[in-house]
Amino acid sequence: MARGPKSSPQESDVDIVARAAWLHFVGGLTQNEVAERLGLSTSSAHRAIAKAQGLGFVHITVDATAAPCVQLENALIERFGLTACHVAMDLAEPAPIPLRALGAAGANWLGHMLDSGAHEVIGVSHGRTIAAVVEAMRPRARPGVTFVSLLGGLTRSLAANPYDVIHRLAQKTGAAGYLMPAPLFTDTAQDKDMLMGQSMLRTAFEHMDRATLAIVGIGDLQSSVGIAEAEQDGPVLAGALRREGAVAEILGQFLDAGGNILSTPFDGRTMSAPLGDLRGRDIVAIAGGASKVEAIAAALKSGLLTGLIIDEATARTLVGRLEGKETVAAE
Repeated sequence: MARGPKSSPQESDVDIVARAAWLHFVGGLTQNEVAERLGLSTSSAHRAIAKAQGLGFVHITVDATAAPCVQLENALIERFGLTACHVAMDLAEPAPIPLRALGAAGANWLGHMLDSGAHEVIGVSHGRTIAAVVEAMRPRARPGVTFVSLLGGLTRSLAANPYDVIHRLAQKTGAAGYLMPAPLFTDTAQDKDMLMGQSMLRTAFEHMDRATLAIVGIGDLQSSVGIAEAEQDGPVLAGALRREGAVAEILGQFLDAGGNILSTPFDGRTMSAPLGDLRGRDIVAIAGGASKVEAIAAALKSGLLTGLIIDEATARTLVGRLEGKETVAAE
């Protein structure tokens, strides 16, 4: 492994300690690999990791944030009026989506949210990122909480099958969980009306209306499961949506680059919480990856989000582009 760049003089000892702990305990790097990554000697890396434990940063997760991440958080909060933003420290994951970093950061945040008791009913999206959050979260008894799926999850293809995050959340917390046993998109508007007559679906939508917190993912047109599942010619449909200006998907609904909700062929057929109905509640998105920068920017510009959990590399690229700089995410 090539030795990483020497740490910036502006980074305090606490920043180095936080990064070393994150890379070792969350990223799974050995102390030698941490040293290589941070440009430290092996003994310095060992001392930094030991110091993190002594400072109380390390429990089951690493409860610390480096100063550069805080700067990115502040920039996004100030620009978009967010009430909360958490930037997960970089783990240099080879996959397109940094699931380990997002999963760990999202699990920390969700654990604190559950401990606060601020929300009795929580709506949850699905997908790989949200699933990684739930898998990373440690069990905690919260029997008074109710989780409800914010969108349909039945799909034609196992390759695109969404993860059953509601079931895992209920297992880990003892909370009540309500699924939506329906496809994300029905074939016709009449099919949706028929399904809405089912008591199980009515119950899910009633709980959805009571949710004060919505946890969502952000999709781009390349990764939209909904497009692939709605039509046989998914790529053709994606091209048509792109020509209409669509760049992002949230809960099966599409946004243009300015954050405006678009009218699409799915109108009247979408089995999910309408984005407009969620305004005024806490809506926290968990998303990252270089391919999603434009989609995340659109979601932020929509004014829908009150919170964002994002990885460091993606946040750096996003802030750079918003400031008119072509910052490239670290690989």
